[in-house]
Amino acid sequence: MERTETLIRGGPRGPGPLPVVIRAEGSPARPETVRLGPTPLVVGSGPACDLVLEHTTVSRLHAELSLAPEGVVVRDLGSRNGTFYMGQRVEKIVLGLGARIQLGAATICIEPDAGALGQVPLWPETSYRGIVGAALSMRRIFALLARLEGSLATVLVEGESGVGKEEVARALHEGSPAASGALVAVNCGAIPRELVASELFGHKKGAFTGASESRSGAFEAADGGTLFLDEIGELPLDVQPMLLRAIELGEVRPVGADKEKRVRVRILAATHRDLETEVREGRFREDLFYRLAVVRIALPPLRARPEDVEPLAQRFAAAFGLGELPPDVIERLRGRAWPGNARELRNAVQAWGALKTFPEGGRTMASALDLALRESVDAAQPLAAQRDAIADIFTRLYLEALLRRTKGNQTAAARIADLDRGYLGKLLAKHGLLPPRE
Repeated sequence: MERTETLIRGGPRGPGPLPVVIRAEGSPARPETVRLGPTPLVVGSGPACDLVLEHTTVSRLHAELSLAPEGVVVRDLGSRNGTFYMGQRVEKIVLGLGARIQLGAATICIEPDAGALGQVPLWPETSYRGIVGAALSMRRIFALLARLEGSLATVLVEGESGVGKEEVARALHEGSPAASGALVAVNCGAIPRELVASELFGHKKGAFTGASESRSGAFEAADGGTLFLDEIGELPLDVQPMLLRAIELGEVRPVGADKEKRVRVRILAATHRDLETEVREGRFREDLFYRLAVVRIALPPLRARPEDVEPLAQRFAAAFGLGELPPDVIERLRGRAWPGNARELRNAVQAWGALKTFPEGGRTMASALDLALRESVDAAQPLAAQRDAIADIFTRLYLEALLRRTKGNQTAAARIADLDRGYLGKLLAKHGLLPPRE
């Protein structure tokens, strides 16, 4: 999957807040679950309540819940034992989907109505906010993305590397009420372990060795907009409780600071890992997973939607100024498995534009490159221009392979490449492999 430069302009077109289901734990309830609609829902032990909790610790009229773009507004109705969120008593609070509140001994779970989200009509077009996809699987995803417009729900985008997770995150941002704010992307797998907290939450001058000045983190940079946490499965376990607290309370404490700062940020996350397996094996917190996976979007690999190879390739060719790709080139592209997905296809089209050939199976890199260069060298053109174009392609391919080998660890990558880490970071940013913060 890949974006084009043309975007749908204008505000969100979605039908408003997502459908929400309210479910009770720790107390018998009538009904067991109830759908929250446009009319506020009253929870309590009284028989006239919309959700009746049969427990002595729950007041007759305990709390009221109503829909909002951010999720659900919870208002205590003067209950005897109070309404609590993350251990703090609240009178009125706006909570995102996936949150839980305590009413006496009962726990109220605020969850998206997965059934309603799965029933959206098929998207009638083969693109959405610049993302190309003619396959039915992609048009179903486009329909879900359109339904999410106008919402600030947290979304977890899942899929293989190169499949287009960041493009989906950008489309979600552009269709949300936070679209006027910044979209800040952080690759959790590309930050040295010891600097993850500082990157996310900022730090004060002198907080640690090398902190020569205070610095804002990604949460503050995204205040009023969207924070996209790419490769969230790589986040160190000891930082995960800090992230959960920041998401739940909308507060961050910079490393070395004494006070929290309020932030208003929409969270999107992406991973190529199976986070449910990571949770079972103790490498990812279950509470953080459920808070991030309010809505889950699984992007199919390119090999599962071969009908998208041609439109994607033609878009890439147009972006590179190559004109329309000839039928024989398209046929050869269709015959490949594309383990690197749309990113690999993009690189192949770029390479064809420079070399006018593709390496064939069974050839070594050296022999394939030798043949390609022999066929593409134009002695009537300046040496420097042709050399630089080929070097640029090689550098990008090398950096992608290097990041795969080191699982995004820039320190290890710089050591293998025998490069200064700062210079490596500049190369990654130049080739779009480590997007600079907006």
